[in-house]
Amino acid sequence: MRILVIHGPNLNMLGIREPGIYGALSLDTINARLREWASEANVDLTIMQSNHEGAIVDAIQGAIGWDGIVINAGGFTHTSVAIRDAISAVKVPAIEVHISNVYAREEFRHHSFIAPVCRGSIAGLGWIGYRLALEALTAG
Repeated sequence: MRILVIHGPNLNMLGIREPGIYGALSLDTINARLREWASEANVDLTIMQSNHEGAIVDAIQGAIGWDGIVINAGGFTHTSVAIRDAISAVKVPAIEVHISNVYAREEFRHHSFIAPVCRGSIAGLGWIGYRLALEALTAG
């Protein structure tokens, strides 16, 4: 299996940015945990982070024919028709992840352009949401 994990804008600041909301783990620590799980599960995992919408669109388009996408689009979740359209176009099963519970936060965070084109969404479970998304994609 080949799965792409996408971390969107500001996720490179995990561990520094609002740890009360996003937790104390760095993105490098989260990625190491995901790679360890992938190794044990015999999953070929590619992980990328970008603060740029176009780079995320390019990564999604590059995943045509892959087995899955796990995406935390960060603030682009609530604004990006381009990322939504890319997910829809590639026809690769995708799961949207949010570290915080976006539904317990500001009203503008309650709407996702991405959720309607994803297999599912996971929010509010911290970093483990990424692992749960990987497990869901590999379960079939």
